[in-house]
Amino acid sequence: MTDERSIDQSRREYARGPLELEHLDEDAIVQFQQWFEEACEHVDLEPNAMTLATVDSEGAPAVRTVLLKFFDQEGFVFFTNLESRKAEHIDGNKRVALLFWWPALERQIEINGVAERISSVEAAKYFMTRPRGSQLGAWVSHQSQVLTSRKALEMKLDEMKRKFVNREVPLPSFWGGYRVVPGSIELWQGQPNRLHDRFKYVREAEGWRVLRLAP
Repeated sequence: MTDERSIDQSRREYARGPLELEHLDEDAIVQFQQWFEEACEHVDLEPNAMTLATVDSEGAPAVRTVLLKFFDQEGFVFFTNLESRKAEHIDGNKRVALLFWWPALERQIEINGVAERISSVEAAKYFMTRPRGSQLGAWVSHQSQVLTSRKALEMKLDEMKRKFVNREVPLPSFWGGYRVVPGSIELWQGQPNRLHDRFKYVREAEGWRVLRLAP
């Protein structure tokens, strides 16, 4: 068991410099793109990894890491099995949250919004760009369901390899994507003495309003 004192003493001082309002673009998506491009330059492993938070029908929260596959002015897109737990949660409550955490840059971004299913045309377009192994994997896994053994999963993969041998792997009907349409986007930049800089973009009819928040 970890000594709780060692956890308490595990501190680091953030010192990459302040974040000021004049540093920010007036458009939240443009600002996200700037930070994301910096993350791609400085974060070695999965800079597009983001925590997705959902709630079930009883209001119990759940979180997991998914990968951002693309974004635009409409929102942030990820893909998943449409029969998974996360998809079930979203179908019941479309309000979700995303969190990017980039320790190398001492930054995080929190996005709150509504998840909307993307079209099957959009999903198919992306699916065709995936490696063949990932395409087959989408057919194999009944995500979040109880699995009897690893062997059963491997046998299912062998079955799919035989089924689609010498032809393209089609998009499964139970696989697709969600676009998180943001209502707010918060930027967090670590600062010394835990006096972090926080700015929150709030969507309004004519664009974005930017608020500075206490740390």
